[in-house]
Amino acid sequence: MKLSLLRSRLRCVANFRPLLDTPVMETYLRLLDALLAEDANAACESWAELYYLLKAEGHSGLGSWLWEALRFTETPYGRMAERGEEDDSLTAAAAEELTTFQMAAVTEPGVALLEPYPLPSLTWVAGWDLDTLTDFYRVNGCGLFAQYRAFRWTGGKLLPISHPDSPQPWELWGYQAQRRQVVDNAKALLEGKRVNHVLLYGDSGTGKSATVKSLLSHPELGGLRIIELDKDHLEDIPALARMLDGRPQKFILFLDDLAFESRDSTYAQLKTILEGSLERQQDNVVVYATSNRRNLLRQTTAERLGDEMDIAETIEEATSLVQRFGVRIAYLSLTPKEFLRMTADLAETYGLKLPPEELRERARQWELRHPGRTPRVARQLIAYELDQLG
Repeated sequence: MKLSLLRSRLRCVANFRPLLDTPVMETYLRLLDALLAEDANAACESWAELYYLLKAEGHSGLGSWLWEALRFTETPYGRMAERGEEDDSLTAAAAEELTTFQMAAVTEPGVALLEPYPLPSLTWVAGWDLDTLTDFYRVNGCGLFAQYRAFRWTGGKLLPISHPDSPQPWELWGYQAQRRQVVDNAKALLEGKRVNHVLLYGDSGTGKSATVKSLLSHPELGGLRIIELDKDHLEDIPALARMLDGRPQKFILFLDDLAFESRDSTYAQLKTILEGSLERQQDNVVVYATSNRRNLLRQTTAERLGDEMDIAETIEEATSLVQRFGVRIAYLSLTPKEFLRMTADLAETYGLKLPPEELRERARQWELRHPGRTPRVARQLIAYELDQLG
């Protein structure tokens, strides 16, 4: 194909326009311009830059890069397809533009002009079509939510997390009944049912946060996305929920280690967000929060010793927020018997060879120096003993 026609077709791309604003496609267009101007030096420079950009992102050629960019860039056609809608005009435009990208992927430019130069080679193939791309959108969605499963909301933007800290279910110890409740609520969300907001409360080190993060490791929860927010960004939740509305994925807004001072204004904000606003609640969004405090409220000694009316109002205020979490799950410290049994199970799993009575005694002594009968304390004991054995 003539390079001038390919360049013109690329500059006419509208539906997939964001791809043209990427460094890869900007460099590719500069390469075409240099070749058409028969400027060998500029063409060599653009080719070398294109090679570097593609290889830096792990691609062997323009075709594989385009396939990734088409799937994971948000476009009007992608949004339409993920919602299962039809638009003949938009589909026709997408098909024409995809043909243009296929031409770019299979056309090795400037063979004659660049042949004398020792440039590294790229592959020029395209193994995809509109049907394949559309099927991908309808199953996985498009854009960042198709590419990533974990995000952090900060500065008014969603930042994807490429490698989330998501423990495997078998890595979590104890609290099976509590973890089952969390998983069942997430499954119901994925099934399109109306679900409750979830509060996991209790002692530090019991695995509350790990339980929520591990949801991404459950194979049956593949359509789930988790977005972590700080308490300072609670006021952004309504706008974020509106942005997520209509997406095929289901979203957990994760508030970790949540607690409020008694005079904290964001306390009332969360109450309104969870329930009490005139705005419709999105069916694909739910809030999961963890806290070391059952009522989410920190009180000073002076506040606890205040007059009876103030105390009653504070308790009522705290209760009214907690009640907006329809599922409240307690993660309390283990009993002495449960702690010793967990220690023995961990020792067996990690190959710590100690007589049972000696291990129990060391566990008792460890607990005295490290308050809290929790899975975290038990794991720390086993790690210490293994280290001592070398």
